[in-house]
Amino acid sequence: MSASATDTGSATERPAVKLTLLTLTAMVVGSMVGAGVFSLPGRFAAETGVAGALISWTVAGVGMLMLAFVFQALAVRRPDLDAGVYAYAKAGFGEYLGFFSAFGYWASACVGNVTYWVLIMSTVGAIWPALGDGDTLLAIVLSSVGLWGFFLLIRRGVKEAAAINRIVTVAKIVPILFFVVLALFYFDPSAFADNFGGADYAGSLFDQVRGTMLATVFVFLGVEGASVYSRHAKRREDVGRATLLGFLSVFAVFASVTIVSYGLMPMGEIAELRQPSMAGVLEAAVGPWGTWFVSIGLIVSVLGAYLAWTLMAAEVLFVAAKDDDMPRFLRRATSEDVPVPALLMTTALSQIVLVITLFSDDAFNFALDLTSALSLIPFLLAAAFAVKLALRPEQEGAVGRSTRSELVIAALAVLYTAFLLYAAGLKFVLVSFILYAPSTILFVKARREQNRRAFSPAEAVLCGLAVVGAVLGVIALAAGWIEL
Repeated sequence: MSASATDTGSATERPAVKLTLLTLTAMVVGSMVGAGVFSLPGRFAAETGVAGALISWTVAGVGMLMLAFVFQALAVRRPDLDAGVYAYAKAGFGEYLGFFSAFGYWASACVGNVTYWVLIMSTVGAIWPALGDGDTLLAIVLSSVGLWGFFLLIRRGVKEAAAINRIVTVAKIVPILFFVVLALFYFDPSAFADNFGGADYAGSLFDQVRGTMLATVFVFLGVEGASVYSRHAKRREDVGRATLLGFLSVFAVFASVTIVSYGLMPMGEIAELRQPSMAGVLEAAVGPWGTWFVSIGLIVSVLGAYLAWTLMAAEVLFVAAKDDDMPRFLRRATSEDVPVPALLMTTALSQIVLVITLFSDDAFNFALDLTSALSLIPFLLAAAFAVKLALRPEQEGAVGRSTRSELVIAALAVLYTAFLLYAAGLKFVLVSFILYAPSTILFVKARREQNRRAFSPAEAVLCGLAVVGAVLGVIALAAGWIEL
């Protein structure tokens, strides 16, 4: 296979590899079911009891379902837009916010990929202490080997990588379902009742629900996976179908994993378990073999999710570059339709973040929450574009007519993502700006390649706000108000 890169013209004219509904759905499920599901028991028990968890999953389920409907509707109403999240933000609110959406989504994927390797090393660290919680020097070295090994695999071709992801998706769902069945078999109603209202440290019910919101965002990241990869769909309508099928397939699994865990151990003990907490919960019920069982399932699951997210991250950079919103070097692709420069940049950022985990007190949870926070602005802009399209259906490129239900769904999706930004808190919003502001260098470079002004007046104001946010974030880090 040829690995030579091609320039803009040949990369654009070459037909994209086409994927079926089954493969697109597997990519959605594969990207959603990753590290997050294995950490759910501990993450939820640290914040809330059964009542709060039920409310959280109801809010998250309805909110994410609205987002899934939004992506389904946009795939049908604007079939001319590829790479979903990024393209919708650009079409609705201009090039600079579209660039921020693309960069934020890409950065969230890169940071999220780091959590996968940290969790794998933490899992193996239970029997190999030198790996610690996944943030020791040896763990970083081994994780780096994995990072670049996957780079070489994906470089061989998108079609081959997607086929592997479909197989891995089936392999990782089975042990998670088996955990739920075993947990129900050993379910203790008295423990469940004791955990219903939450422990003393949990706070008010509202605080409990708010504290779990970023965890639910992380596990649902990937619901937009088919939309991001829309240019590869054999049939455009398959994008929306894959989105809904993927969401509905995993929602019940995520909620079940969380709720049944409260029937096996006291909430406080679950909260103290090392990650992956699912392994500790199952071990309490069936003995040491439960940890082995979950650990093997986790490694398979996480590797599959890493593959899916790396594909999607590189795709966003590639399409943004084709639309002249990223520097031209990122639009190059091989004869096998692999955007190698975008893939290389994705792997490089993950490598940098992986090294930073050496200096973090809680690398996994911080990276997980930052991943969620970075994804919220792209989601909010996509939902807001759906509202705009419903109110002004005559937009260029729109197909069909909007309905009142589409407007209601889009408005609910906007409210949900706005609430998530509030739940994330100022801490992660400021840290997000530390990444967003410097990324503007790529935007300026792309504009100069086109002999255009760096910013319009409105874009200059937005850039100034981003810089102010980044400066405040750096000050907060330096003063110790924000801890890594």
